[in-house]
Amino acid sequence: MEKTYKFDDLMNIIRQLRSENGCPWDREQTHESLRECMIEEAYETVEAINNQDTENLCEELGDMLLQVALHTAIAEETKEFTIQDVIEGECKKMINRHPHVFGDAKADNSTDFLNNWEEIKQKEKKHTNASEGILSVPKALPANIRAEKVQKKAAKAGFDFSNYEQALEKVYEELLELKNAQENGDFNSVSEEFGDLMFSVVNLSRFLQLNAENSLTNATNKFINRFVGIERIAEQEGKRLSDMSISELDALWGRVK
Repeated sequence: MEKTYKFDDLMNIIRQLRSENGCPWDREQTHESLRECMIEEAYETVEAINNQDTENLCEELGDMLLQVALHTAIAEETKEFTIQDVIEGECKKMINRHPHVFGDAKADNSTDFLNNWEEIKQKEKKHTNASEGILSVPKALPANIRAEKVQKKAAKAGFDFSNYEQALEKVYEELLELKNAQENGDFNSVSEEFGDLMFSVVNLSRFLQLNAENSLTNATNKFINRFVGIERIAEQEGKRLSDMSISELDALWGRVK
């Protein structure tokens, strides 16, 4: 009969891998050295979800769990925390942040729940003002996601445009400032104004009720598909993209668009 493994087995496997007679690579790992692995595994998990590949999703979730086990085993060795601390802390957090399920609070819809979640989170983090909430947004987040989170926290404090038109006008304003900086040949200003433009576009996405990160991902995918399409047509006609003029490329682009 094939052995059935449980979570404790996973932790014991990791502990053995990090032991004196374990694996050299596993023994060398630290919280810092594993950062990129955690990010990669998270993105691979998202990719499996996007592809609706449940078999791969199961595998990728296992890889994410491996990262949790590795970090926890490292922390156990230095007596920072244990896997029990991780599990207990998360259970308490979920119970505390769902008072409408585990307590007497009311949440009739997702909006009520998210508002309650944010208020409870602020109390847990002991944030006394909006600035502390904004400063708590992780710097390691992708830039678009971080910008949106910062903007939402600022908006909760009342620092926000009143409507979509104002947000759109800000995009035009930042675009003009970028154009002026470029014409003045000031590279530092160009870089700053370009960042301001991107921040404003993310802000506009909130008023359009769009996810900026998803929108950019979709636009990139669309570009890739069209680029592959024009190259395929060019090859069928015995041409190379690098040998074609801009007008010829534009004509091909129009054919696949």
